[in-house]
Amino acid sequence: MVVYRIVKQKNRTTDLSGTGAHREGGRWNNTGTYAVYTSESRSLAALELLVHLDEPEAPPGLFIMSIEINNRAAIYEIPDTDLPQDWRSPENSALKNMGDKFLADIKYVAIKVRSAIMPFEYNYILNPLYQKFHNEVKIVNVETYSLDERLL
Repeated sequence: MVVYRIVKQKNRTTDLSGTGAHREGGRWNNTGTYAVYTSESRSLAALELLVHLDEPEAPPGLFIMSIEINNRAAIYEIPDTDLPQDWRSPENSALKNMGDKFLADIKYVAIKVRSAIMPFEYNYILNPLYQKFHNEVKIVNVETYSLDERLL
């Protein structure tokens, strides 16, 4: 399986450490938990980038990372029945705590979660602390990317 991640700096195109999420937190993790956010398609990765842009214009120097996950890797899909009713709301502490729990258990290389902005598509939250992470996850391609200004 291949998942995608868009980063804003060339030096981050080799980084799957999860330190950004550790430092800032995210929808599925609190500050202090390592995680790498990826999407099932390039277009979903672009939408996920768009909702997090603070600038009124596209940042220069974007890169799309293609990341391969071994097809036999342990991935946990969060069942819809486990999602809180307001799961799409920003800064949902229940989602952060749920993600922290799965990431701390270190049983899965990733968790498959619905995208809040495209609920019928999925993001994959990679767990860089998973014991076999570097055997089951690898960057297979990096491409430069320019966000179409019409999206802004």
